[in-house]
Amino acid sequence: MDYQQKLAEKLTILNERGNGVLIRMNYIKKTCADPKTRPSVLTDKAMEPAIKYINKKFPNIDFRGNIQNLTSIQRQKSEVLTAATSYYNSFLDVIEFRDHVYELLNTIDACQCFFDIAVNFDFTKNYLDLIITYTSVIITLSRIDDKKALVGMYNCAHEMTNGSSDPSYPRLGQMFVEYEHTWKKLTEEFGPHTKSVTAALLSLKMVYPRRNLPAEQWRSAQLLSLLSAPAAMLDPACCDTMACEYLSMEVMERWIIIGFLLCHSSLNTNQASQELWKMALRSGLNLVLTRDEILNIHKVSEDLFDSIKGYSKRVADIKECREHVILNCGAMHRERRHFLRGAIKELYKVLEDEPGLLGPKALFVFMALSFSRDEILWLARHSENMPKMKTTEDYIDNQMAELLFHMEKLRGLMTKNNHVVQRYHVQYLAQFDALVLNDTIQNMYVCPEEESILMTSFVSTLSALSIKQVENKEEFDFRALRLDWLRLQAYTSVNKAPLPLREYPDLAKVMNMIQFHTRMVDSVEELLQETSEVSILGYYPRVFEKMFSQSSEEITMKRYLMAFPLVCSHFSQCGHPLCPEETEAMEKRSLRLCVTFLEQIAKQTSNVVLEICAEQSNLNDQLQAKHCAEAISTARHRKQKKPVPKKGEVQKEKPGAESLRKDRAVVTNVDKMHLMLTELCSSYSLCSDFIVFDHIVVPTEFLLSHLETRLSEIIVRMANYNQTTEEIARPSDLLAGLRAYTASLHCLSSYINVDITRLVKNVLLQQTQPLDSRGVQTITTIYTNWYLESLLRQASNSLIVHCPTMHSFVNQPTDNEPSFRAEEFSDISELQALAELIGPYGTKFLSENLMWHITSQVSELKKLVIENMDILVQMRNNFDKPEEMAILKKRLSGGDNVLKRMTIIGVILSFRLMAQDCLKDMLNKHCPYLIGPINCLRDLISPETDIKVTLSIFELASAAGLKCNIDPALVAAIANMQTDNTSVDEEYKLSCLLLVYIGVSLPTLALDPNSVFSREHGGHNNNIHCLATAINQLAAAMFTVQNKNIEQHLKEFLLLASSTLLQLGQNVEKMESKNRESIYLLLHMIVQESPFLSQDMLERSFPYVLLRNAYREVYRTFIVTLG
Repeated sequence: MDYQQKLAEKLTILNERGNGVLIRMNYIKKTCADPKTRPSVLTDKAMEPAIKYINKKFPNIDFRGNIQNLTSIQRQKSEVLTAATSYYNSFLDVIEFRDHVYELLNTIDACQCFFDIAVNFDFTKNYLDLIITYTSVIITLSRIDDKKALVGMYNCAHEMTNGSSDPSYPRLGQMFVEYEHTWKKLTEEFGPHTKSVTAALLSLKMVYPRRNLPAEQWRSAQLLSLLSAPAAMLDPACCDTMACEYLSMEVMERWIIIGFLLCHSSLNTNQASQELWKMALRSGLNLVLTRDEILNIHKVSEDLFDSIKGYSKRVADIKECREHVILNCGAMHRERRHFLRGAIKELYKVLEDEPGLLGPKALFVFMALSFSRDEILWLARHSENMPKMKTTEDYIDNQMAELLFHMEKLRGLMTKNNHVVQRYHVQYLAQFDALVLNDTIQNMYVCPEEESILMTSFVSTLSALSIKQVENKEEFDFRALRLDWLRLQAYTSVNKAPLPLREYPDLAKVMNMIQFHTRMVDSVEELLQETSEVSILGYYPRVFEKMFSQSSEEITMKRYLMAFPLVCSHFSQCGHPLCPEETEAMEKRSLRLCVTFLEQIAKQTSNVVLEICAEQSNLNDQLQAKHCAEAISTARHRKQKKPVPKKGEVQKEKPGAESLRKDRAVVTNVDKMHLMLTELCSSYSLCSDFIVFDHIVVPTEFLLSHLETRLSEIIVRMANYNQTTEEIARPSDLLAGLRAYTASLHCLSSYINVDITRLVKNVLLQQTQPLDSRGVQTITTIYTNWYLESLLRQASNSLIVHCPTMHSFVNQPTDNEPSFRAEEFSDISELQALAELIGPYGTKFLSENLMWHITSQVSELKKLVIENMDILVQMRNNFDKPEEMAILKKRLSGGDNVLKRMTIIGVILSFRLMAQDCLKDMLNKHCPYLIGPINCLRDLISPETDIKVTLSIFELASAAGLKCNIDPALVAAIANMQTDNTSVDEEYKLSCLLLVYIGVSLPTLALDPNSVFSREHGGHNNNIHCLATAINQLAAAMFTVQNKNIEQHLKEFLLLASSTLLQLGQNVEKMESKNRESIYLLLHMIVQESPFLSQDMLERSFPYVLLRNAYREVYRTFIVTLG
C-alpha cells in the first residue's frame, strides 16, 4: 500500500506548484498595491460604491436586493469579468493547492513517516519545504487587501451575465473569512501534524547549531581552507551529511521559526525544541516569505503567543532574543562577511592555480557559495527593514563588491572546469560509490522486492559509467536515479516499513553521497544556481544600488565593481511559469540596474582616464614653442647677475620638474590616478560579456560610449570659443592638445582590451560634421562660424588684408588694439592644422557656408545690374568709343558697391583657396596614393570633355583640396540661385553685363587711397587684388551653369577693362591717376590667375610697357635687405 501512496512524487510536484502559486500571490499583492499597475476596475471612481458594499457584505452579497449599489458593475460587467478573471483563477489555485497539501499531510501522518535531515535528507527537506511554502502562500494571500473586492466583483459580474454564481465562489469566500486571523487558523490546521513536524525540525539540532557559528570559530577551525592541511589536499571532501553542508541557513531558519509557530506545543514540553527555536530567533529580525515579502519573526511570534494561555515565558524569550539580535546580530554577520571575503578569495586563488582540486574539493566551493549567499541575503533584507538603533554601521557594508566578485569568480571557475569535475566524479561513482553501495546492500539482512529492484538499478547504473563517456562528451542525466532515491526514502520512512531506513544509516550515508556525486556530473549549473543565486537583490533595488555606491567609494573595492552588473544576469532564473507577468517587470528592472551600474563604472573610469589625459596635455603644452621665449631670454642673460626674486614671487619651474622626486614614497596626483585606473580596469577582467534576459551586455562598450561623449565635449571645450569676445584657440594649439590626449588614451589599451583607435576615429569623424551624434555643435561648426564672423567679416571691411606673399591674412595697423592677430589663425601652419582637425568633410562644410555668403553677394550684384541694365548694354556695345563711354559712365550708379561686393567675394574665395591648398597638403601627407590618381584624373580634363563629367571630376578633386579651373562648389551654388521667374537667356545677359559693370568700374579704384599696392604683402591694402580671383572664378561658374564659352567672355571682359584703364592713363592731372599703377597691376593679376586667359591676350589689348612701368613704379621705394 505504501508504494501506491506516491509520497515522493506528490511532494516534488506540490513543492513546484506551491512555489508558482506563492509567486503569483505576491505578484497580485504588488500589482494591487501599486497605483500604476492597479487593475482599472479598482481605480474607477464609479466602482467605489460597489467595492465598499462588497467589502462590507462579503461573502454574503445580496445581488438582487441591493442592485442600486451594484449598478456600476451591471453597466460594465463584461469589463469586470475580463479584468478580474485572472485574479479569480489565481485564488482558485490557492484552494486547489490547499486541498492537495491537506490530503498529503494527512497521508504522511497516517503513515507515521520518519523524518531525519541527516538520513532521509530529500524526503525531510521536501516535507518541510511544503509546509513553509503552504504557510507562505496563506500569509501572502491574507496580505492582499483587494482580494474580497476582486472576487466579489467577479462573482457579481458572473451572476449578472450567467444568472448564477460561480460554483467555486462559496468555498473561496469561506477561505477568505477563515484566514482573517491567519496564524490562529494555521496553528489549528497544523495541530494534528505536530508530531511529524516537530520530529523533522528536531533532526536539525545536529546541523543548524554547527552551521550557525560566529566568525571566530570559523577562523579557528580554518573553515573552507585548503591550505590548512596540505597533506589532505587531494583527499575527497565528504561527510555523513553532504547536502546539509551547503543547505541554506535562511531555509533552515524559516523551517524552524515557522515550523514551531505552527506546532508550538513542543516549545513548552521539549527543551531541545526550545533551544533550537531560540537559536533561530537570535539569528535576525525577519525572514523572507518570497521575493521582498518578509515576516517580522519576533512581532508575529509575540502576537501569536500573547493570545495563547501558558506562553508568557515564551513571550519573554522572544523579547530577550529580539534584544540580543539588535545588540549583537549585526556585528556577528559583519564579522562573518569579513571572514568569508578572505576565505573565498583564498579558495579561489588555490583552485584557479590547481583546477584539478575542483574534483575532490567541489564540496568546498558549494559551501563557500552558500555561506556567502546567506550573508548577502541577510544583509539585504535587514538593510531594507532596518530596526531603530543608535548605530547602523553593522548594516552597511562598503566591501560587498569583493564578496560578490569572488562568488562570481568561483562560479565561473566551476563552469569553466566542469569537465574536470565531471571526469573526477564519473570515476568516483563507478570505481568507489558503486562498490560501497553494493557491499552495503549485501550486508542488509532484509531487502524487499521493490527496494531491491531500486537498489540494484542504482548499482548497475553507476557501474556502467566510464571515463570514455566524458571524453566523448556524452550527456549525463541522473535525475531518474535521484528521484528513485527519493522514492526509496519515502518507501523506507513509513511506519512498519519492511526495510526501515533509520536502521540502515550506512545506506542513507552512501546514497546521500552518491546523490551529491551525480549532481557533480549532470547538474553543476543547477547546484551553482541553488547555492549562489542572489536574485533577491533584484527585489531590493534601493539596497542593491546603495551597496554599489558604498563599494564604489572605496578605492580598494573598485576592482570588484563589475560583480554588481554581472549579478543582474542571474535575475532571469528566478521566474516561474505560473507568473510570466513578473518576468517582464523583472527584465526591465534588471536591465535598468545593470545599465546604471555599468554607466557608473564607465563614468568613473572615463573620468580618471581623461584626468590623466588632461595632465599629460598640460605637460605637453609646456613644451610648445610659444612658451620658449622666456627660456631664451633667460639664457641670453645668464651671464648677468641673477636678480633676487621679490618676496612672495614663485620661481617658475622648467618643464620636466614634476618628474624629479627625492623619495619614491611621495605619491603624486598622477600616481593616484594611475592606481585608481588600474583598480577600475581590473574590474573589466571579470568577463568580456554576459547575458541579461536575452540581452548581450558588453561592459567595455559602455566605457567607449562614455569616453566618446566626454572626448567630444573636451575637444569642443579645448577650442575655447567665445562668440562675444571673438576668442578661439588657434587650430595648431587645439591639434597639439588633441594629439596629447590621443597619445595618453592609447595607454588604456595596456589595461583592458578596448579599441582606442576606433574610439578616436569615431570622435574625430564626428567632429568633421556640423553636429555630433548627440546633436551638439562640433569644432567644424565653431571654426566655420569664427572664420566667417570674425576673420572674414573684418577682411570684408579691409581691417584685415589678404597677404599673398605670406599666404595668410594680416591685420591693418589701426589705433585700436585688434581682438586677435589674423596671421596667427590664417597662415599655412594654422590652416594645415585646421585641415587636420576638420578633414575633407569639415572643409566641405566650410566651403558650403562660404558659398552661401558668396551667393548672397551675387544676388545683390544682380539687383545692381538690373537697375543699370540699359546703360550697361550701351556700354557693352560702345566700349571702344571713349566719348560715349565717358557720358555713359556718368549716368552709371553703384560702381563702388559692385566692386566692394566683388572684393568680398574675392576675399572669401581667396580664403577658400588657402584652406583647400592646406587640405591638399594634409591629404598628400596621409594618403599620397589616393591623391596621385585624383591629380592625374583632374589633369586629363580638357575643354572638349563633357561638362557633367568635368564637374564630377572637379568635385572629386576639389574635395581632395586640388585647385580646379572651374569651382564645382561655386557652380552648384550659382545653379541653386536660378529661379523660375528668370529665363536662362536673362541669366546669361545678367552675367555678361555684370562683367561689363565690373570692367567699367575698375578705374574708380584709383580714387581710393587704400588701393595702393603693398610690395610687402604682394597685394593691395584694401584687398582689391582679390578681385582677380573673384572675377575668374565667378565668371567661370556663371558661364558653366549657362553652358557658354568662358574664355570668349573673359576675353571680352579683358578688352573692356583694358580700354577703360587705358583711358585712366590719359587723365594725367586728375586724382584718378594717383594709384593708376596699382590698378594696372590688378589687370595683370586677373590674367595671371585665369586658366582661360594668357599674357598674349593681354598684350593685344593692353601694352606690356605700361605693366612694366607700373611694376617699376610700385617697387621703386621698396628697400631690399640682404641679411
